[in-house]
Amino acid sequence: MDPAVFEEWMMTILMTLLVGFMAFIVWDLAKKSKAGRFGTIILFSVLGLGVLAFVIKEVVIALVEQGG
Repeated sequence: MDPAVFEEWMMTILMTLLVGFMAFIVWDLAKKSKAGRFGTIILFSVLGLGVLAFVIKEVVIALVEQGG
């Protein structure tokens, strides 16, 4: 297997696992701190913005590489 393909697969798989683990941590934090519905939504929104930024970066990189 080509190292570049392996790196791409591992990046996708490991980032998915990391985001899932972070979601579990935020859920546990919201539960233990009794954040309520609004606090939980805020916590997940902030996490979601970070994940969205990473996804947008990957899409932009893919579009730039295709155009070049």
